[in-house]
Amino acid sequence: MPAAETLAYAQDLLDRGLAFNAHEVLEAAWKNGPEDEKTLWQSLAQLAVGITHVQRGNGKGAVTVLRRASAGLALHGTAPYGIDASGLADYADALIDAIAASAVITPERLRPRLVGPH
Repeated sequence: MPAAETLAYAQDLLDRGLAFNAHEVLEAAWKNGPEDEKTLWQSLAQLAVGITHVQRGNGKGAVTVLRRASAGLALHGTAPYGIDASGLADYADALIDAIAASAVITPERLRPRLVGPH
């Protein structure tokens, strides 16, 4: 599936609260995409897994995976396909902070925008 379609499909799944399914879509892009984009797609898949952990009440697992996602996304400040890598890294960091503070995380907060500014 082309990158734009992959991102649109993953975004739709995230918007519907289906982060694990979004992870599967993003993982396919990671495993099948160009070598020079693997870290970016892997980081997006990890972000979706982190969100999945939050949805399932696994804060410790969420923090571990969100840290990996943030680190990988931070490497791609200017990412292809309009992916807001730096904004998503900031999003992951803010989610980590919210988990650490035992803040209530609403379902709406678990729907980051993959493309464009947040």
